[in-house]
Amino acid sequence: MTESAAPVANEPGERHASWLELFFDLTAVAGVAQLAHLLRGGPGWADLALYTVMFLAFWTGWMLFTVYGNVTGDRARTRTVLAGMFGMAVMAASVHGVREDKAWAFALAYILVRSLAGKAWGRRGEYVADLPITQVGLGLTPWIVSMWCDGTVRYALWALGLTIDLAVMFTVTAQKVTARVEQEYAAGAARGEPVRPKPRAAVTDAPHLGERLGLFVLIVLGEAIAQMVDAASEAEWDRTLCGVAVGAFVLLLQLWSLSLRHGTDGIPLLAAQALPLRLVLPLHCFVAGSVAAFAAAAGDLVAYADGSPPAAVRWLLCATLGLYLLIAGVAASCSGRGAARTLLLVGPPLVLVAGLCAAAAGWGPVALVWTLVAAVRWPLLVERLRPSRPPAGASP
Repeated sequence: MTESAAPVANEPGERHASWLELFFDLTAVAGVAQLAHLLRGGPGWADLALYTVMFLAFWTGWMLFTVYGNVTGDRARTRTVLAGMFGMAVMAASVHGVREDKAWAFALAYILVRSLAGKAWGRRGEYVADLPITQVGLGLTPWIVSMWCDGTVRYALWALGLTIDLAVMFTVTAQKVTARVEQEYAAGAARGEPVRPKPRAAVTDAPHLGERLGLFVLIVLGEAIAQMVDAASEAEWDRTLCGVAVGAFVLLLQLWSLSLRHGTDGIPLLAAQALPLRLVLPLHCFVAGSVAAFAAAAGDLVAYADGSPPAAVRWLLCATLGLYLLIAGVAASCSGRGAARTLLLVGPPLVLVAGLCAAAAGWGPVALVWTLVAAVRWPLLVERLRPSRPPAGASP
């Protein structure tokens, strides 16, 4: 087995995902599919909470190895990436039994994936200033403690660890990470520890990382298609099913367009270089998580095409799209569009989605899905009719 993976052949000066990185992404396909099944059939609050925690954990593991591959390029250690891939596969395989006897497996696999990613950076003598959780590992402690707990306490500890990681991502700047590394190095030298090379800041390849983040959003959109196809294969094909299926497909096309044609890094309405990496990554996680949850709701909507969908399915559809639109509004504001334009972009569709949550009880699936199509279509129309000027430093 070789120690590095050659990148896929590209045009001179370009870099795209290597075969190793694309192979690693297969674990994301499997993981998203397993997690989406947690929400099928009308989830309760406990299901939503567990899905949120497990998706954050799965995405964090994927992200750490994605950034590792981004920085190392064709020098990435194949065995390290494949070991991380195996850990992610164990996490995905334990999803269905996490409420019974496989929670320990999910937690242990996550701990090993996080630890393996940290050692990979330590071995290289590098750190990513814009990825503070590689240097501040406090969020892993509750996961370790959870190995000796059961039930709700275990899940609460998982949530606490992920909350700490998110807080670190949002509050610890690159300057603080660099200062921390330098202080630790200086303290080690003062204690007379063996002389070692000073850790150096790794530089990320922004276009390549943006491609990887966009590919993950494509994966979750693909899962929505898979859920819909699976539901349609078992349903009676009639005019109502056609109306629901076509509407749901158009809705997915619009989400694809907002995230990948009118956004950056898979985040809708985000301009290039508008935010530092430590803020882009959590927003990407929220976008991917909302679309993956929407995938489950879309499958249920097709499955209930012959009648009125349960309230839980309607709420999940509206909540996931509402979260997606809220993130689009944050991204638009951070991209220099201004308060008035941001409100124009996402205000009307958010009001419409909220109205569906509150007053669409008893609506048929066709009316529901096409109303959601109209809501998501609005920001695309605004962008097309009144194109905004990108902020300074952003790509056109």
